[in-house]
Amino acid sequence: MVAAAGAGVDRRGLLASVGLDHDAETDPKVMLIDTDYYDLLERISAETDVTDLPLKGAKLLSPDDYGALGLAWKAAPTLLGSYARVARYARLWTSVVEYELRQTDRGRLFILHRSGVRRLGLRLSNEATLASAVSISRQVSPVPFSPLAVYIKHDPPKTVKHHEAYFGCPVQFGSDLDALLISSEALAQPNRLGDEGITRFLVSHLDAELDEIGRDDSLETRTKDAIARSLSEGLPRMGDIARSLGMSARSFHRRLSEHGLSFQTLTESTRSELAKGLLRDERYSLAEVAFLTGFSEQSSFTRAFKRWVGHTPASYRKDRSTA
Repeated sequence: MVAAAGAGVDRRGLLASVGLDHDAETDPKVMLIDTDYYDLLERISAETDVTDLPLKGAKLLSPDDYGALGLAWKAAPTLLGSYARVARYARLWTSVVEYELRQTDRGRLFILHRSGVRRLGLRLSNEATLASAVSISRQVSPVPFSPLAVYIKHDPPKTVKHHEAYFGCPVQFGSDLDALLISSEALAQPNRLGDEGITRFLVSHLDAELDEIGRDDSLETRTKDAIARSLSEGLPRMGDIARSLGMSARSFHRRLSEHGLSFQTLTESTRSELAKGLLRDERYSLAEVAFLTGFSEQSSFTRAFKRWVGHTPASYRKDRSTA
């Protein structure tokens, strides 16, 4: 994304702001905290127009940038197999995004699920993710590839001509999904480098990595995501969150304890992280931030936020806007 922003930005400074060395070799196993990445994209937006930045960034990516998962994408016999591998193995390279393949009358939806405040950085990241899927599809497909439609939850930029030209199809902003709609015919196309033998080897390797991560390793993330989704309805109860994760309250409490976690601590950290993200977005008033983080009164939110961060919400927002 930094490279795609062009020579008009301070590339070294931008990468250094998130702890990356401009001259270091690329390593797909080096990960950033999601909010740091969103901060980076927003810093880029302060230096240049980012309307088509996600599209430019996507064009620079290749399957090889995704390590073993990228190889599995290339080696899958068909494009449907490629997308199915992403949906299954995404946890190997991200803990903040999930993918879903959903059958429809017109084809399949490749759906991006990402929780969090829809700040500018997250919006740009979602656009880039969908654009990247199209980019690497075009690299492995033996025929020209475009989705039937693109759906994006957030409001459109001032112009959508760049997006429609890139995707080669209608792009619907303000949708209820972040997704690509892909025809069955396109998904049935054999990949240029599809190979059953390589696929079996790579899939067994990815399955082993997935087993190593273990389902419980994502328990903290999944719990905090569920809490964040519930906060606008008030402070969630442990039993309700357990049910949303497909567990009984007793089993949920036991598994949290096994990982040295407590529901109360996860709730507090989720509220704190969500509040800080919302306060970065000037569109939300302090009263709205309080409501969205589960507080019935702004005064209670102010006291809690000062306990978490050491500053009032108003001073935190002012400090961020002048940084």
